[in-house]
Amino acid sequence: MAFAPSLGPRLDLRQSQSLVMTPQLRQAIQLLQYSNLEASAFIEEELLKNPLLERVDGPETVTAVEAAMDPAPPPMMGEPDAASFAGSGMLPEAAQAPLDMDVSNVYDAGTGADGYGASGSGGGMDGDDDWNSIEAIGAEKPNLREHLEQQARLAFSTRAELTIAAALIAVLDPAGRLSDPPERMAEVLGVTLEAFEAVRAKMLRFDPVGVFAVDLAECLAVQLEDKNRLDPAMQALLKNLEMLARREMRALQEICGVDSADLADMLGELRRLDPKPGARFESEPLRPLVPDVLMRPAPITEDGASDWILEINPETMPRLLIRRGFHARMTASASRETKSFLSEQMQGATWLVKALESRAQTILRVSAEIVRRQDGFFRHGISHLRPLTLRDVAAEVELHESTVSRVTSNKSIATPRGIFELKFFFTTALAGANGETHSAETVRHRVQQLIAGENAKNILSDDAVAALLQKEGIDIARRTVAKYREALRIPGSAQRKREKMPV
Repeated sequence: MAFAPSLGPRLDLRQSQSLVMTPQLRQAIQLLQYSNLEASAFIEEELLKNPLLERVDGPETVTAVEAAMDPAPPPMMGEPDAASFAGSGMLPEAAQAPLDMDVSNVYDAGTGADGYGASGSGGGMDGDDDWNSIEAIGAEKPNLREHLEQQARLAFSTRAELTIAAALIAVLDPAGRLSDPPERMAEVLGVTLEAFEAVRAKMLRFDPVGVFAVDLAECLAVQLEDKNRLDPAMQALLKNLEMLARREMRALQEICGVDSADLADMLGELRRLDPKPGARFESEPLRPLVPDVLMRPAPITEDGASDWILEINPETMPRLLIRRGFHARMTASASRETKSFLSEQMQGATWLVKALESRAQTILRVSAEIVRRQDGFFRHGISHLRPLTLRDVAAEVELHESTVSRVTSNKSIATPRGIFELKFFFTTALAGANGETHSAETVRHRVQQLIAGENAKNILSDDAVAALLQKEGIDIARRTVAKYREALRIPGSAQRKREKMPV
């Protein structure tokens, strides 16, 4: 007897588990991966959106952690708290004044931001009556295009010439060279190549000299001609720059018709030229690298042992305070909608302070474990850098590998040996004799040392370097040596031999 399948609707009850990430949890994970600049920008946005958050300016309070150098996990010297990292307490008396106090009857003399100096007089900044906004605007350095447009308006008068000049300026790359060939540009503009090149020839002498060149050789030639140093020998050298890159000095001497001393003088002149004349206009000022973690030696104990002290850099994270008094006063007589809004903002402010506290604690924990593992590097140098993986640190600090990866991304630490990204200390392991392992970074440094110590009569090939490393107990193949050498931008043995051969 056969039963037909039931096609009608049914109501089933199943029980299952699933992980749902709330927006706040997702944001906390993202906050952990932020660099200090990105985290500061995020906090600035929260300060603008949340009226219950307040930035606190005052003496910096930093909670430190001691990285012990024994096999045990690094002990925490004082548990970090929200007051240390988020600035919710431990403030000077002036900063502990209630933020919701009535200041309607307090006279504000004004600052430079509203057009008044410290003395209360208008029209000046910081009390300087001679300051003028128009002069400040004029003092700003023009960019490359503005600088060239000013010269073009003075150099050309006809509409056709100005049109060609504007087109040339529009296709400049950041180095100051043309990104399109002159033939194509002349065709697009509908002018003859002779008329186009006549305008470009004048603009090649604009300041800085060498802009609007089609390649490096022309850029250098224009600068040499401007200095009256473009002789036939230098022209021959510029036509064979690829030979100069290969360091074929003997062949260049024959082509240029000069001896070794004259060739050295010519190369010295080329080094004094600017291969990218437009770069100094377009480049932005370099921002200093602000480390997230500060590291310093701990006082030496009675038994002569020394440890390291780690602390969060207070410059990388604004200190926040929750305006609880303001919240209580507003909710006392607020409408239902206002109370709901303030409740949401209070939850958001509390979450942000806790997230910043958790972020600081996690960064300190991971950094302390890295310092403990790489103690030899900090004491003796790169040759003592040990192999380290994310899994090793994650197992010790009881975090997931992905969390450790987020913590070490875009973070840096200031050490007695300089500022390093936390990712720098994670290196792969290379097998060695007697079961030992060597850090890939240490081996790379050793390859650089061996090549730097060679002489012109004994140039080391990749096989020779691999053989020397194997004698030192490092099991490495020739292709690995070649990979490390190329990463260090060291030329091959044949080119090094030509470079070190006396001319």
